[in-house]
Amino acid sequence: MSIEIKFARVGEQHVAYALAGSGPMNLILAPPVVSNIEIAWENPLYQHFVERLGSFASVAMFDKRGTGLSDPIIGTGVPTLEQRMDDILAVMDALGWQKAALLGYAEGGPLCTLFAASYPDRVSSLILINAAARLLKDEDYPWGWGSTTPMHEAARLWGTANPAFMERFAPGMQTHPDWEGFVRREARERRFGASPGMFVALQRVAMEIDVRDILPAVRCPTLVMHRKDDLIVDVGNGRYLAEHIPESKYIELPGADHYPMYDDADTVLDHVEEFMTGHLPTPVLDRVLATILFTDIVGSTARAASIGDHAWKSLLAQHHEIVRRELDHFRGNEVDTAGDGFFATFDGPARGVKCAMAIRDAIRSVGLEIRAGLHTGECEITGASMGGLAVHIGARVASHAVASEVLVSSTVKDLVAGSGIAFEDRGLHEFKGVPDWWHIFAVTD
Repeated sequence: MSIEIKFARVGEQHVAYALAGSGPMNLILAPPVVSNIEIAWENPLYQHFVERLGSFASVAMFDKRGTGLSDPIIGTGVPTLEQRMDDILAVMDALGWQKAALLGYAEGGPLCTLFAASYPDRVSSLILINAAARLLKDEDYPWGWGSTTPMHEAARLWGTANPAFMERFAPGMQTHPDWEGFVRREARERRFGASPGMFVALQRVAMEIDVRDILPAVRCPTLVMHRKDDLIVDVGNGRYLAEHIPESKYIELPGADHYPMYDDADTVLDHVEEFMTGHLPTPVLDRVLATILFTDIVGSTARAASIGDHAWKSLLAQHHEIVRRELDHFRGNEVDTAGDGFFATFDGPARGVKCAMAIRDAIRSVGLEIRAGLHTGECEITGASMGGLAVHIGARVASHAVASEVLVSSTVKDLVAGSGIAFEDRGLHEFKGVPDWWHIFAVTD
């Protein structure tokens, strides 16, 4: 999915916005203190978050004036929270939306809260994530920041790939396989969001915000979510919002990541979808029963050495064409191709066995021999690939086959009973890394 950047007029200034998703509901995604929607879209975590929202809503993202792609602030001072509401109005009017749900996370929370109270006829619902009514401590508000705030350090390190900074904002991401890349990407987003000086000016205004008095005036359905161990905005802030917004729903989540698109984002998204649509999202199918087929060319290394690279490349192309033709004929699904081997799945074991035999016979026409192995079991779907114990067993069965032999596990043999396929017993085998002993059978002609 790609996004198209557009601009809405706010007086003589412009607010950058983009639309993603095509769901039946309208949703405004309010940014934190700094954003750049074009750079953010390059972040797979942010993109996943918005695309999930876009499965049930049309999602409008925008950069506040003075940040990202929106017009810079020249001579007028940082807009107040009241003036920031015009940014949302401008985007809604540009899209022709009379009404929308508002989702504000971090510093976007107070903006959405004030907007919901001020324009009740234009807000269908309000969602606040890791937000606060005010950022600074007060005599009757002990959860805010003291005189020394985390953002002071953030200003000093603004735009630098400093792991210590992200360890506070996203501690759950430290186990990410590319933690260093994640830190660099986040630093780049901050640099493109605002200069250090602009960030300080924006944050200074944000620290003056206090929307406590208007919380009882919020009358739309409201969902408040907060991470229990958030290191930037204490969980007491979320509890306060929920206690003072009439009939709001409060969900306290485990974890400490400040932005909702970081660690465990799908849990947040599940709650948002249920709140907005009235039902839980349809579970994503992550396991399926399938018949696994592995094939490879017998003696491929020696054959390639004897005929040379160019001839071998041509012969391998013929092999691939034959295998794919038979997979298509028997409704097989190619999962992976590595060198001279194929990994495919079928929704029926008999089709898998017959396809393996057809491949074996057709391959002989180009002077090659293959070996094949099949097993039927529950597989884990991981993106476009499959994994799990069943896949390992299928590979182990194939490894025991000799030239032009199609071997199957006892599971496959039992499932194709009555199909007319005949088998010969190849005995019990112990597979490396797989529990128990496995009975193998060879398909006969």
